[in-house]
Amino acid sequence: MIEYITGQVGQLTPVDVVIETGGVGYLLCISLATFSRLEGAATVKLLVHEVIREDAHTLYGFADEQERVLFRALIGVSGVGPGTARMILSSFSVPELEQIIISGDHKRLNGVKGIGAKTSQRIIVDLKDKIKPMGDPLIMQPNVTSDVYEEALAALLMLGFTRQQSQKALKKLFDADPAVKVETAIKKALAMM
Repeated sequence: MIEYITGQVGQLTPVDVVIETGGVGYLLCISLATFSRLEGAATVKLLVHEVIREDAHTLYGFADEQERVLFRALIGVSGVGPGTARMILSSFSVPELEQIIISGDHKRLNGVKGIGAKTSQRIIVDLKDKIKPMGDPLIMQPNVTSDVYEEALAALLMLGFTRQQSQKALKKLFDADPAVKVETAIKKALAMM
């Protein structure tokens, strides 16, 4: 399974990107949010979700872990495929979509092409308890989205800590020392929790 791809941007459109690495060009389907973060970048690192079917092998790329987690949650809802999940993530930012789900505002979801009343209600019912609000400024990820921060956050999540706990601890660490190394960040964050 491919976790991420790092390489040079070969071609970029609002719906997909070709990343060239190791002499191979990988086509990844992306949301508009990821597209806007890739504009003007020469070299990128995209997190990947693979969809393997009998007739196709499709890669979906994400600029950050939050978007990929929400994508995976959406495709876990009956009746929501990868194309529809990407359309939803192109229509709303991650915080907006989380707020829509938490507040149960299915009418806003109905405005997305391909989403009917039943599907929007199913998304809200299935995901409402799984989505935690990220609006607290203390918990927001630092403005600098560094590889070190992403790696430390992923490690803490794999160790079983909640995203909220992990982001709060890492924010304190990165505010104090933006140049902290991955191992140090993880060890210090574990001591704080």
